[in-house]
Amino acid sequence: MPSMAFNHRRGLNPYLSPYTILDCGDIPVSPFDNALALRQMSEAFLELGSRSPALAQGKTPKPKLLTLGGDHSVALPALRALNKIHGGPVAVLHFDAHLDTWNPAKYTSAWESAQSDYNHGSMFWIASNEGLILNGSSAHAGLRTRLTGQSWADYVDDDRQGFLRISSDDIDDMGTRGIIDAIIGRIGLETPTYLSIDIDVIDPGLCPGTGTPEPGGWTSRELIRIIRGLEDLNVVGADIVEVAPAYDGTGEQTALTAAQLGFEIMTNWVGRSMGRMESGIESKTGNKEEL
Repeated sequence: MPSMAFNHRRGLNPYLSPYTILDCGDIPVSPFDNALALRQMSEAFLELGSRSPALAQGKTPKPKLLTLGGDHSVALPALRALNKIHGGPVAVLHFDAHLDTWNPAKYTSAWESAQSDYNHGSMFWIASNEGLILNGSSAHAGLRTRLTGQSWADYVDDDRQGFLRISSDDIDDMGTRGIIDAIIGRIGLETPTYLSIDIDVIDPGLCPGTGTPEPGGWTSRELIRIIRGLEDLNVVGADIVEVAPAYDGTGEQTALTAAQLGFEIMTNWVGRSMGRMESGIESKTGNKEEL
């Protein structure tokens, strides 16, 4: 309920703010045809992201889309749409146990096809090769994946795509504040950024409802604290993905964590925009901006 959503850590209720939050519903996609599903999602993201928000005179007069999934491959159509909407590549802040920058050829199959190249472990590789990601301004966080083959080739390919890697273990030495500072130092506060959260960044003991669990992850509290510390980033779009209800616990803890992360992202968007309006950076009209 909107009346019960005051975020005490930020001192605001995102649903009762000067901004409009809309539920855009589901994007209908084919479960049988990867190419068609990609086209359907790409067209939908472009249509939704191109609509004029109520507040059209501010510094960021474009809607911000938060996508809930589902397969992580939804990031590719989102990045294609953002490239057209913002007129160029954006940075990617990627919370995940896995790199997801793998060359599709490393996903071996007895029946290789062009459609199988588009999957939840290669979408950032495709996006990078399409020029959709800012090389040198992007970051992974929470990594603990095993690599392919017998060498560091996966990291070499990831380096070529311009990502900073922050491992899950780094939080022991850096703390949440150190993780936040490293991300901001890499991306900056004005760079248009796509925030992508794979729920498997959290330890499966806390969030079991995902398809590719990896032990040794962060706690939900740690991730929420990090997200809260990144309010000043210029996040232009976001997703929370790989939530698989069939694998969740009886208390639905994975779904609850994903919902809280969505609430924190929306709070960040509203808080950043309100702060900039109050300081004179954003438009001070009485209209509402859509999120």
